[in-house]
Amino acid sequence: MIVYPNAKINLGLKVLRKRTDGFHDIETLFYPVPLYDVMEILPAKAFLLEMSGHQLDVDMKENIVYKAWEYMNKLYHATPIHVILHKQIPSGAGLGGGSSDAAFMLDAINKLYGLGATKTELLSVAAKIGSDCAFFLYNEPCLATGRGEIIEPVAFSLKSYYLCIIKPDVHVHTAHAYAGIKPSEAGLLPSDVFRQPVEMWQKNLLNDFEHTIFQKFPGIAKIKQDLLGAGAVYSAMSGSGASVFALFEEPPALSEYDFPECFFWMEKI
Repeated sequence: MIVYPNAKINLGLKVLRKRTDGFHDIETLFYPVPLYDVMEILPAKAFLLEMSGHQLDVDMKENIVYKAWEYMNKLYHATPIHVILHKQIPSGAGLGGGSSDAAFMLDAINKLYGLGATKTELLSVAAKIGSDCAFFLYNEPCLATGRGEIIEPVAFSLKSYYLCIIKPDVHVHTAHAYAGIKPSEAGLLPSDVFRQPVEMWQKNLLNDFEHTIFQKFPGIAKIKQDLLGAGAVYSAMSGSGASVFALFEEPPALSEYDFPECFFWMEKI
């Protein structure tokens, strides 16, 4: 079986409060993006993970894909598999590439081996693996609350916009990003803003991580300013970074801007 785990962007991200379990309550809009990894799943005598493309410096048993299989093995006695994963979604980007791989793994194993897990059961497993993992089992525009695992689909589309994603060669650790946040319930929530015209988003649809991340990594802030300077109707950092995305009504002319050593992707969505 071959599946194509996709990326996501965050449209606004409000950190509301710190929880007693050490996590934070947030509100954000997840939007699926047609930027894909490629994952092939084959029968095997023992679990094996082969990777190509964007490399991850992590032991196989620490990889989120292995953890997804491990949960399914414990709960449903999933058979061993050989996973061939080609990474095209960069890591440390706020694009959910790892969570997407894990969610697609859960769904693929369930279908491939007829394990009979319901969507509710898969969502419960996904929430244990990662805060945004459950979103990829919906894979449609969704409002996310709690620590990101409470998902509510919303009728909403960015079809016809050109989406540009740029990630500099830096890695933002989510834990470090949260360490610089001062949670607050004051101000507008993403759910208050996203139904406004996109032209109004730049002022009101905000990502709380930008302030501290831009101070630490001014190059990320410059990418956002360059994209706005190129005519983007909206630009923001996705998640806790380090990627920045922008929406354009027409194909942008970006040749005059310098994005050295950056991952660059653009497509009409």
